[in-house]
Amino acid sequence: MEGKTRTPVIIDTDPGVDDTLAILLAIASPELEILAYIVSFGNTDVHAAYANIYKLYQAIGRHIALHPEDEARFPNFSPTIPPLLAVGPEGPLEGGRHYAQYFHGLDGLSNITERHPDLNADLGCSSFSHNFEPVKESGVEVALRLLESRPDRSITYVTLGPMTNLAQLVREHRQTVVDKIGRVIAMAGAVDVPGNTTSVAEFNVFADPYAAKELLVPTDLSSGFPLERLVLVPLDITTPHELPFPYYCQKVDPAFKSTAEPSNADGKSPLVHFTSSVFERTREVMVEFGKDALELHDIVAIWCAIENPPEISPVCGLPGMSVGWTVAERTFDIERTGEITRGMFVTDRRDENTAYAPGANRAEVQAQLDLHQIGHGLLESTALPARVEIEDPILSTGGPVEVGLEQKRKGVGCLIETPGPSVLLRLLTWRVWGIQ
Repeated sequence: MEGKTRTPVIIDTDPGVDDTLAILLAIASPELEILAYIVSFGNTDVHAAYANIYKLYQAIGRHIALHPEDEARFPNFSPTIPPLLAVGPEGPLEGGRHYAQYFHGLDGLSNITERHPDLNADLGCSSFSHNFEPVKESGVEVALRLLESRPDRSITYVTLGPMTNLAQLVREHRQTVVDKIGRVIAMAGAVDVPGNTTSVAEFNVFADPYAAKELLVPTDLSSGFPLERLVLVPLDITTPHELPFPYYCQKVDPAFKSTAEPSNADGKSPLVHFTSSVFERTREVMVEFGKDALELHDIVAIWCAIENPPEISPVCGLPGMSVGWTVAERTFDIERTGEITRGMFVTDRRDENTAYAPGANRAEVQAQLDLHQIGHGLLESTALPARVEIEDPILSTGGPVEVGLEQKRKGVGCLIETPGPSVLLRLLTWRVWGIQ
């Protein structure tokens, strides 16, 4: 990108199916300079996830060997300074480990290790030395070293998995993080939509709700992350962005089916063979969920990093965004230990336009709605609730808060608008597979 500044990024990831596609997009994006991959537990165990970095780079390398004219399409494949590759957290800050192997498979890539052994990679092979540099430092140590080596507030830290490593980094080196980090983009949470790993929780938060709460809902605003530099990318905005599998068949691999008819490397690009092999089982799982498409959760987060560098100044206490991108402040807490609500965003709607006024008596509000003949929702009860006496008018009208009650705190900037799913689909198809 001549004349343009590339955004240096640290990618904190648990390479499963959509993480891998997101990393392929990052490698193919000249707007980014990949400084490091910090591999975490999450979609599978950390060591299987670590091996998937090798597998995806191997697929690109095989593709370029057969199609050297495409090398320029992957500007981050063999950079002058290879990104660091570190093993991050093996489990959450507290509690037991939870994986998403039910979706991503034991190896994180839909079990291609067994189904397509030709895609396995030798982690001791020296041929990867031009692509990335494995290090023995921890994820926290790698992130700290990079933050200290770069100009203040120039690095974007992207979390595609559990937020454990970033929470540990803030715990141990908060002042350096506050001084040096430019922006955090976190694919995490479900604000107004159902979860994807339970009925109420998005997986990355479910896997480590303690880390998410420390970063997004700090009990002491002086100890958490500066939220004016954090963009949360929840399921609310990522789910509508999809890669329909019929579209993939039409544009990328007409032979793509499912595990019943596995991908054959003959006659197709090594990169297409790799992605088709990964998608086979994913397609079956998604069809069981009622959708013949891959939801592009982590890909949206990488796209956000591409389009929204940290030098865009905050606006009204929220991260500044490029044209076509919008964030809105949302206030919520995060359930950490609930029997059935672990990882749930408990959204505070008392100050939102969509809710009744704080402290309003619902019976009185409903009576006014009925008076104006405002219809009820399909599933909304039409029974008039009992009138309830408000015991403390001061509290209900936003008066002084007694000691021990929750004080007003700043919400989180949640991504609510992108340039659109079709824009991302075209970008992804062109950059990863070279198809207009």
